[in-house]
Amino acid sequence: MAGPRRGKRETSDIKGARILLVEARYYDDIADLLLAGAMKELRGAGAAVEQISVPGSLEIPIAIALALEVAAKKRRPYDGAVALGCVIRGDTIHFEIVSNESARGLMDLAITRNVPIGNGIITVNTEAQALARARMEEQDKGGDAARATLALVRLKRRLRKR
Repeated sequence: MAGPRRGKRETSDIKGARILLVEARYYDDIADLLLAGAMKELRGAGAAVEQISVPGSLEIPIAIALALEVAAKKRRPYDGAVALGCVIRGDTIHFEIVSNESARGLMDLAITRNVPIGNGIITVNTEAQALARARMEEQDKGGDAARATLALVRLKRRLRKR
């Protein structure tokens, strides 16, 4: 398996960015690891984070949609969102439904609402694979999702200035 090829990390100012983090708690131990990686990145960047927990990965897109709507009505919109969850293959096609539909839901939200969303919903065959992807000292997919969100927030800010 090829390892991640992380490019140069951008460090331009992101302080004060409001980031929504929605995590699925279906696998608590894996959720904790993903959350640790994401929070390290977000806090290190100086972002303000609001965290919401949901039961599973299918609930993440609707939770983000609801939170975006409420925040907009309060005139305190989020600059971006991070989605964290884990889907482990089982004996039925439920794995494909959850992994495909949660990803589709996140992409639909990002495009229709013009909101940067980092997809940190890992989809794996085994719990061992999930743990390797979630641990910060290994693949740090929670951190990757946060970095993706922050990169898109920076891009959006740069484009607005032009």
